[in-house]
Amino acid sequence: MAVSSNNEDRGQFGSSLGFIMAAAGSAVGLGNIWRFPYLTGENGGGAFVFVYIICVLFIGLPLLFNEIALGRKSGKNPIGAIRDTGGNKFWQLAGVLCVLVCFFVFSYYSVIAGWTVGYIFTEIINIPIDFEEFVETPLYVIPLTFFFILMTILIVLGGVSGGIEKAAKFLMPVLFIIILFIAGRSVTLEGAEAGIQYYLNPDFSKINATVVLQALGQAFFSMSVGWGLMITFGSYLPKNSNIIQSSGWIAGMDTAVALLGGLMVFPALFALLPGKDPAAGPALVFDVLPKVFDAMPGGNIIGGLFFILLMVAALTSTISMLEVPVAYLIDDRKWNRKKATWTVGIGAMLLSIPSALSSIEGNFFAEIRFTFLSNELVGFFGAMDFIFGTFAVILICLMLSLYTGWAQKISEYADELALGAPGFKGIYRTGWAFFIKWVCPIVIILLILNMIGLFGAPQAA
Repeated sequence: MAVSSNNEDRGQFGSSLGFIMAAAGSAVGLGNIWRFPYLTGENGGGAFVFVYIICVLFIGLPLLFNEIALGRKSGKNPIGAIRDTGGNKFWQLAGVLCVLVCFFVFSYYSVIAGWTVGYIFTEIINIPIDFEEFVETPLYVIPLTFFFILMTILIVLGGVSGGIEKAAKFLMPVLFIIILFIAGRSVTLEGAEAGIQYYLNPDFSKINATVVLQALGQAFFSMSVGWGLMITFGSYLPKNSNIIQSSGWIAGMDTAVALLGGLMVFPALFALLPGKDPAAGPALVFDVLPKVFDAMPGGNIIGGLFFILLMVAALTSTISMLEVPVAYLIDDRKWNRKKATWTVGIGAMLLSIPSALSSIEGNFFAEIRFTFLSNELVGFFGAMDFIFGTFAVILICLMLSLYTGWAQKISEYADELALGAPGFKGIYRTGWAFFIKWVCPIVIILLILNMIGLFGAPQAA
């Protein structure tokens, strides 16, 4: 495996289980438990869930194979991976975007993660808090954001095997235990059947172009493709590891958490707050769910557990977001891990402040307004999320599929996938190459054209 000269700082996964847990952890995040339920609510319930699963299988999974293969083949961070496999400056832009996306998204994602830390305490000690008032109080939000970023820094300082792998092996089982407990409690509530029906019984008449595009956008967001996370983690894999099997586990765990996230939310919502609109948007988890927990016996404990779950899900993602720019500084700038981690972490803390302040009505960062690719963006947080958390991620997926599918010999990447996976041949190998060369680029181009308003009003993914 090709590695940089400062091998000790770079590191390697000690086991396939460690890689699966870390990579699934980076995929499992607020996107599954915070974003997935509210998008399901806004897009017709079960119909959205059905389309989402199709998008994961036929778009997300081939792209996941693609990124891990590129990472392991090169043994480098996203920029180094493209450079060392022969990509020119144009293709290396995809790697540069990966590093930028991880840094910028880490900064504002940590603000939401900071909210979860605050809610752990308000739920456990049973202090009702108004969500709007909470997010508009910088004295709460900024220190909580900094605390969360500091937790991420301390784990990444431990390195790949001693920090990231060790944390993932502990955090992921904890996450599954809590989510199963809360989902189990939710579906056994009196009146939960209506929520289960809404969530798992698809009304196919509700499927339209918007639902498909929202589901596709969520599949990108949730599977962590287009971030460079999987390239970076793939670079820490030994050559004999089975990428196909590992990717199947990653996609399966990620989808299971998203589906369980919905089972936590909708049965409880329909049972305890009948008449409450399931399309409550981003505030669903922070505004509506605490009211749901209040109506349960022992609700403050369940509420506390839920927000611990959210924090753990966020942490497993931010660990990998921080690792991507850190890996670049270690590989290409020859920095040691300590210097790289603290520099990027402190930079993210500073950049998180405008995102935290953009929830305050009348604040400069809340009032920022401009047009980007025909989309009107309002507020610093919203602008960062659309430009880096949505558009750039989808653009990277397009560039990476064109890079391995057309600029390179795709057979070399199919060979990389076959290492450690002898069953990857015949129709599987041909099918994967066809999806990367044709299906994924065409679908992504249609998604981008829709986002910039070519098919009518601009529609963010």
